[in-house]
Amino acid sequence: MKKLFPVIFLFFFLPLHAVDAKELSQKEIFDKRMHLYKSTEATTGVPWYYIAAVDQFERSIRYVRKDLPKPDDITGYYVPPKHWAGPLNPFEDDSNPLTITFFNGIGIDGNGDGRADRSNGKDLLYTMATYLSQYGVNDQAFRIAIWDYYKRDQTVRSIMTNAQVYRKFKRIDLDEKAFPIPKGYNYTYKNTWGDRRGWGGRRIHEGTDIFAGYGAPVRAVAYGVVELKGWNKYGGWRVGIRDLNNTYHYYAHLNGFSKELKIGDIVAPGQIIGSVGSSGYGPPGTSGKFPPHLHFGMYKDNGKNEWSFDPYPHLRLWEQQERIRRNKK
Repeated sequence: MKKLFPVIFLFFFLPLHAVDAKELSQKEIFDKRMHLYKSTEATTGVPWYYIAAVDQFERSIRYVRKDLPKPDDITGYYVPPKHWAGPLNPFEDDSNPLTITFFNGIGIDGNGDGRADRSNGKDLLYTMATYLSQYGVNDQAFRIAIWDYYKRDQTVRSIMTNAQVYRKFKRIDLDEKAFPIPKGYNYTYKNTWGDRRGWGGRRIHEGTDIFAGYGAPVRAVAYGVVELKGWNKYGGWRVGIRDLNNTYHYYAHLNGFSKELKIGDIVAPGQIIGSVGSSGYGPPGTSGKFPPHLHFGMYKDNGKNEWSFDPYPHLRLWEQQERIRRNKK
């Protein structure tokens, strides 16, 4: 059972930064990041998409964790001072590679300036890639490396999602979103997140219901990987997709799935994944106990736990953005 948490997180989808990002355009931010990833790949042999995958995961959790500082640079990867400088090092901000090594810290000089600076993007990514390179440069080795580092299955899945998406599309500027129901189909929705639900026991509605006709196409809203597909007595036929911001998108009460859609598939915004139905509230195949609609839910994972948040503001935003894009054509 996912934990409910009534907070709106619009910044999940606005990956801006407090220092460089204020002075750079979004395109310049992506360009600088990709340059760092590619240059680190060139010096360590670790594929850029593995480096980018870890960096993006760290960035996403830093936005929602109170025990971690907010990202303030082009890079998102964070190393606690004691881990960087060494657990017994009396100087937490030590940047001397020799003393860091002596105290079993992980910090490494990545740009050749003679300092292992925990606030320097090149040093951070070089340190991360050096760790990864000890395991190998294939998916299996990468999985083992990030498991040994984070010790959490969901974190491994989240980072692998990032790596798979980046590898397929060969770029990192993948922040486009789509409204789940395409233009040309009648639909209506309002904010129903947090409403009471009674079937199967008293509970709270963890999503927004978008009412539409049977068979209306349902689209992926973001770049991501299919984590779940199948039946649930509450949601009926449903699909779950994890995106690059470590947000889980839940599509329920479907009439059916897109042909050949399977767990592990990489999807893009606007890609059809199923159709609107009224399945659920019973054993497999139960349908028609309520009007046809798409239940759309969003869950945020912060590297420790996962909770539901209100998708309505995001749906409104994506709907408006699509309208603006269409009007520009």
